[in-house]
Amino acid sequence: MALDKATVAHIAHLARIKVTEAELEQLAGELSNILGWVEQLDEVDTEGVAPMTSVVDVTLPWRKDVVDDGGYADKVLTNAPDPEDAFYTVPKVVE
Repeated sequence: MALDKATVAHIAHLARIKVTEAELEQLAGELSNILGWVEQLDEVDTEGVAPMTSVVDVTLPWRKDVVDDGGYADKVLTNAPDPEDAFYTVPKVVE
């Protein structure tokens, strides 16, 4: 599919890209080449090919969905300026 300069100018306008008149001819050629590659991919027979999310069959490890505090509040509060028990203390902002 060959694109003309007017179509490329319209695409640039939609993409909010400033393209000079001198660049339109080169961009038209480059975009036409890209569309040619996409058309070639469209010719590939994919009948019977299952969709893939990864090129390798990977099963991710699962963890139990439980709510807890993580068990390391002391590590989290190490750099807190003024911790109190297992909480951060902050200045009062609403009276």
